[in-house]
Amino acid sequence: MPAKAERMASLPHSLPPFGVGRLKAAALFDISPSLFDRLVENGQLPQPRLLGGRLVWDVVELGEAWRSVPHRREDLDALSTNGNPWDE
Repeated sequence: MPAKAERMASLPHSLPPFGVGRLKAAALFDISPSLFDRLVENGQLPQPRLLGGRLVWDVVELGEAWRSVPHRREDLDALSTNGNPWDE
């Protein structure tokens, strides 16, 4: 078993991780890593923390950011997704 998988397997399932890397952070929002990067850059999503030379996003902060995203309004239903496969 790879070391990372072994570390995660050692945590009880009732204890979620405090922080996640970029790919997992993007996956939490079901968006591409590049869109995640843009949302972090423009301030819509939180900045990462630097831990041991690695960028790690606080899971609680990501959850707070998610809850601050407004719900889609009916008047937006007709807008095109501009061919963005992540929005389909």
